[in-house]
Amino acid sequence: MTFIICEPCIETKDTACVDACPVDCIHPRSDEGTFEPETMLYIDPEECIDCGACVPECPVEAIFPEDEVPEQWLNYIDINYEWYGQKK
Repeated sequence: MTFIICEPCIETKDTACVDACPVDCIHPRSDEGTFEPETMLYIDPEECIDCGACVPECPVEAIFPEDEVPEQWLNYIDINYEWYGQKK
């Protein structure tokens, strides 16, 4: 299972979750060229180790375990996978 970043991250892009991730699976980082044009951050479903270290660091409570994503944000599961060129 992976964690999914949802709507509250849009236009927030707080990178505290990036710093907390032990496997560097949250992108784009602020030092990457894709950071500025993106509206939110994404978690790589293949790299995520399901540790949950990012969850308490998110100031807008935008990160959920994939199987606990609120119904109104279920489309963000596909959005996160697609950002990494993957299908759910």
